[in-house]
Amino acid sequence: MRIHSGGLAISSPGPKDKRRRIHDAAVKVFAEKGFYNARVSDIAKEAGVADGTIYLYFKNKDDLLISLFEDRMEEIIANFKASLVGIDTPEAQLQRFITLHLKMVADQPRLAEVLTVELRQSSKFMHEYRAPGFREYLGLLEDIIAAGQGSGLFDPSLHPTLLKRVIFGALDEVSLHWVSARRKPYDLDRAAAEIWSICAHGLVRRAGSHAENT
Repeated sequence: MRIHSGGLAISSPGPKDKRRRIHDAAVKVFAEKGFYNARVSDIAKEAGVADGTIYLYFKNKDDLLISLFEDRMEEIIANFKASLVGIDTPEAQLQRFITLHLKMVADQPRLAEVLTVELRQSSKFMHEYRAPGFREYLGLLEDIIAAGQGSGLFDPSLHPTLLKRVIFGALDEVSLHWVSARRKPYDLDRAAAEIWSICAHGLVRRAGSHAENT
């Protein structure tokens, strides 16, 4: 929206810009105060808007948290898809996926804390919300696993639906520990390398394994 005042055109933030400001403010407030202790007024103050403005966009604090999750997951998934383009083998794609997940945690620790810790504090998110963004995220991981099994690179006896949750569970637990610790317990680049090493030893079929299994 553009408001003319004294012959000058002044731009005022549109709904998308204001929504983004509120989301950004919520990340900071939820990470610093925790979901339960955070107040809508705290988020409004951080975003530089009136308290009532929050309710023009969101029904309540839970709704804001879920909206924040959807918005950030959309960005994360788009980034992952773009980063996986041009990586030819499922093995390299899986290694890249693991690295990207922990890089996101390292680069955006406040967001990582909200996504790994504070989301679990919302009963609405845990019990009522279907989380399509999270399912799509896990779907990327499952597609890589299925492609690897289809090409004969990954062990076909492993269940891809179970395996994607095993890998995500490892990433999530490492992320949770890292964001929760006052003194960071390990380097996330090294953690990514070690998680990949574990996956490679348990998942990737080595030369001669196909002949042994036939």
